[in-house]
Amino acid sequence: MEHLQWPVQNEALYQEALTHSSYAYETEGLRSNERLEFLGDAVLELVISEYFFKAFPGHPEGKLTLMRHNVVNEKCLAQIAQSINLGLYLKLGKGELLSGGSEKMSVLADALEALIGALFLDLNYLMASSLIIELFKPVLEAVERGDIPLLDYKTMLQESCQSRLGKHPVYQITAEFGPPHDRTFEAVVKLENKEIGRGGGKSKKEAEQSAAKAAWESLNI
Repeated sequence: MEHLQWPVQNEALYQEALTHSSYAYETEGLRSNERLEFLGDAVLELVISEYFFKAFPGHPEGKLTLMRHNVVNEKCLAQIAQSINLGLYLKLGKGELLSGGSEKMSVLADALEALIGALFLDLNYLMASSLIIELFKPVLEAVERGDIPLLDYKTMLQESCQSRLGKHPVYQITAEFGPPHDRTFEAVVKLENKEIGRGGGKSKKEAEQSAAKAAWESLNI
């Protein structure tokens, strides 16, 4: 990839990172990029977390989480993958290729994470971290400047549930306490009729946000 000037040592790792499961299924002896994607996801979260942790020493955990999610999400990863023309290099099975797999956000995002996993294994954490920050710099700077509005927990939960599970969370106000001028609300959020988070607040919106935050943290998605 001409856009990346990484000091590649083990090219086989990067070839694996570019191998979609559909291609590996059709080709005997090849391993898909799914394991590298798993590793790359964890590496990317750590690198971006460390970056914001050092850049904003006064920010609380909650705001750092929101900032990180503005960078580490499917839409952002797919955009970065498109900026380096990653789709051109993916090895896709016939069906996936015909269905436009090289342009699908989920395929591109997963491949970028796999590429980051390969980078981590090929070099070391410090070198990989530096190259990842360089690749993500435009987005990081946009988040720092406030050009990208921070997402809230309801939006984050909605995106993640839809992307990873194909389901939508549902909110319900379950209780109200206190006099009319000083109400406190309790909310639950459910996924497929199963409670995944509960929270409270001085408004229904605040209670739902609290429930979404609890669900986000418990599900770790």
